Amino acid sequence: MTLVYALVSRQKTVLAEWTATSGNFPTVTRVLLSKIPPVDGRMTYVYDEYVFHYVVENGICYLCMSDEQNKPRVPFAFLNDINELFTQKYGADVPQRAIAFSLNEEFSKVIQERMDYYNSAGSNVDGLSAVKNQIEDVKGVMVENIEKVLERGEKIELLVDKTDRLNQQAFRFESSSRDLRRAMWWKNARWAAFLVVAGGFLVFFVAGMFCGFDFHRCKAH
Repeated sequence: MTLVYALVSRQKTVLAEWTATSGNFPTVTRVLLSKIPPVDGRMTYVYDEYVFHYVVENGICYLCMSDEQNKPRVPFAFLNDINELFTQKYGADVPQRAIAFSLNEEFSKVIQERMDYYNSAGSNVDGLSAVKNQIEDVKGVMVENIEKVLERGEKIELLVDKTDRLNQQAFRFESSSRDLRRAMWWKNARWAAFLVVAGGFLVFFVAGMFCGFDFHRCKAH
């Protein structure tokens, strides 16, 4: 499961968004935002092979797009994480007055960091406490095909550049491999330092046994 795109909006006014993948899903999202009621709630919409999850709280919508159905815990944990960080940073008043993309320069970096975190954790993310707390919550989330809320003529073919996503996955794998190599190097370096110190101490101890620990017996010769 990969999180592809995420945004924070006040109804149709997008305040911040982030994606590392090219495609027309921002256009599809704008249509979807016009259909989401501005009342607290959460829901999942299926669109072809992609899934849109959203949480609305205090009139602010937190939405993300993923590429796999039947795994809503991770996306909703991500959205709740973004919700908490956004609220901590801007409070309740600023988002209600902010104009489109006025918070993007600052908060898109937060979305990017959290998305990378949840994506890079892979299957292990299911073990995170943040996700475990969502297990019961997501059981009651409604799932609908997005075509049910679109009007005639609003159907837009969803295009996502999968090459970009493969590059992202390759980059994450390369980063993980690099981190592993670095960790192994430091582990080996610590062992080497320990062996050098232990060897030096052993040589000193053996020499002390024969020469005395102040080496007076060896100096006499």
